[in-house]
Amino acid sequence: MSRLPALGPRGEGWVVIQFLLLALVVLAGVAGPTYAGPLSTVARMAGLALVAAGLVLAARGLLDLRDALTPLPHPRDGAELVDTGSYALVRHPIYGGIVLAAAGYALVVGSPLALAGAAILLGFFRLKSGREEAWLRERYPAYETYATRTKRMIPWVY
Repeated sequence: MSRLPALGPRGEGWVVIQFLLLALVVLAGVAGPTYAGPLSTVARMAGLALVAAGLVLAARGLLDLRDALTPLPHPRDGAELVDTGSYALVRHPIYGGIVLAAAGYALVVGSPLALAGAAILLGFFRLKSGREEAWLRERYPAYETYATRTKRMIPWVY
């Protein structure tokens, strides 16, 4: 059992917080100070690559879930454990993709505040995935073995 709160019967509160944090990252990139130093072109190029990689990872995660797809962290009733496709690389490709895209966005717009927001988003998704994994372990006996062999969010990194 997780010590993290459920924030609703199926984790609805986690989704609300997620969208608020995403909005803050976008607002920080629009309204906050920006960096325009000598490395800004390199940062923008790296940011575009991260946005593209993040969008591909998240989209693939959405597609790979098929009938198990739900916006909530609680697993859908009757769904099977998905451990193929992007889920063979990471346990939470949608979360990882969002974090990569948010970090890339921050680099593209040159916003240190948005980059800090992306780091906060990573921390938030670490907590949210911890709550989700407690539910997944309750539902799927094979989840523990899957979790030991698969990174959490960022392929080959974390």
